[in-house]
Amino acid sequence: MIHTKDLYFKYPGAAQNTVNGISFDVGAGEIFGLLGPSGSGKSTTQKVLFKLLSGYQGSAQIKGKEITDWGKELYSQIGVGFELPNHYLKLTALENLAFFQSFYDEGLDPMELLKMVGLEKDADKKVGEFSKGMKMRLNFVRSFAHNPEILFLDEPTSGLDPSNSRILKDIILDLKNQGKTILITTHHMEDAEELCDQVAFLSEGEIKKLDSPENLKLEYGKRTLEVRTYGSNEPVIFDLDQLKDDKSFLELVQSGEIKTIHSKEANLNDIFIATTAKK
Repeated sequence: MIHTKDLYFKYPGAAQNTVNGISFDVGAGEIFGLLGPSGSGKSTTQKVLFKLLSGYQGSAQIKGKEITDWGKELYSQIGVGFELPNHYLKLTALENLAFFQSFYDEGLDPMELLKMVGLEKDADKKVGEFSKGMKMRLNFVRSFAHNPEILFLDEPTSGLDPSNSRILKDIILDLKNQGKTILITTHHMEDAEELCDQVAFLSEGEIKKLDSPENLKLEYGKRTLEVRTYGSNEPVIFDLDQLKDDKSFLELVQSGEIKTIHSKEANLNDIFIATTAKK
């Protein structure tokens, strides 16, 4: 559904490329995460793919067709959720969605969309009176109000409290279950770990690592098990591969003294720092 091969992009007047020869593929019904520090090329890559930026080198394709060969019909195939909300502030939430949907032949029920993100009671309120979080939620549902096959979401949970962030993540997973293809950029490693089938770590316009979150966690993690007991403040560390033959571990399990037990695989925050060399 999304394909890039040796993709390069440089802004006019810039000394070097912002996107520097990246390649990746996103299959139908997958969620793909672009992760990296600010300025790494995440948003620029998205903007090339939804035709907001032109003049790239290499290949960038949507549904097997080069971006440069798409006309306006591309925008019925894709939906875009920008990082910063951009609405008509003097229109109501319902009017904003209705105006956006008027550009398309197909559309979802706008009241149902508002209900998804807890804005149904604010449907007739001017968006200028909305908080940032409310604008973000409206921004999110507008991105798929015309029922596209492919979604580009730039920092979709930015600025949201944990409750509303949970609502949006559940909707993203539901859209995936409906067969939608989704490309996300995010600084939130927990979101990427929970949502993405594949993640690519970008730094200085290059992909430093690309794999599933599970495989990356295993690759960068330690093959150890940390056990904490009620009788000690210090953890006991065991070799994960030797557990079945480790008599001291088996005795500890049978003692009933175990308080917590954790394998020590890496998290995406650890991998982010290791691959991009930035905190």
